[in-house]
Amino acid sequence: MNAYFKSVWPPFVAVILFIAIWQGAVSLFHIEKWMLPAPSDIAREAASQADRLGMHASATIQLTLIGFAAGTAVGLLIAMVLHLVPFLKSALYPLLILSQNIPTIALAPLLLIWFGFGLLPKLITIILVCFFPVAVAAMDGLTRTDAAMMNYMRMAGAKRHHIFWKLELPHALPSVFSGVKIAATYSVMGAIIAEWIGADKGIGYYMMLQKSAYRTDRLFVAIMIIVALSLLLFLLIALLEKLLVRWRPQKR
Repeated sequence: MNAYFKSVWPPFVAVILFIAIWQGAVSLFHIEKWMLPAPSDIAREAASQADRLGMHASATIQLTLIGFAAGTAVGLLIAMVLHLVPFLKSALYPLLILSQNIPTIALAPLLLIWFGFGLLPKLITIILVCFFPVAVAAMDGLTRTDAAMMNYMRMAGAKRHHIFWKLELPHALPSVFSGVKIAATYSVMGAIIAEWIGADKGIGYYMMLQKSAYRTDRLFVAIMIIVALSLLLFLLIALLEKLLVRWRPQKR
């Protein structure tokens, strides 16, 4: 408990200090509310818009969870196939890296043209931002299997699929979870981009409405919700990792 408190209080104090400086600077320099609202104005607006924000946040959470699950599944599937078939890894791995050089926001209009305004283009957008960190982390983890154990299983006559499921995959779990945690935060960003390009509800849609009305305070409220969702998803994955990967040595 003492170690937990020591790790939590420095960032907590830093956040409180940052908010206090922000509030003081807005008051001291008389900054217009439409340019930079004070934290107290943002909190007041969040309270007054609670019902509306709850409806939009619920839509974004639903879209994020579906896209995150699909993106993680696609990333794991790609990693396993490329690991088990080295020829495919040599042929397709450079293309995977190249695909990440195309901004997702640039692909979004094409997805709308090809798949319309339904759920599918939004899911594809989230999958595109989620699968890559999962695939790369999983492939890296699968190549770091204990060589001594690998040789022992081979000498014992273990088949390829036994080695994969009982040695390589369990050994790769810490790396897999590292990629999944990155994908968890990316999935919220992907959902917001997907809602920008075509939606009638969600935090991304709410942001587009408030941008048109120059409601900077409400934009900050939306940003706070996005940060909170990303952090919550990250913490849930970290908790799941702690439950599933108990054999990993503790950091000193």
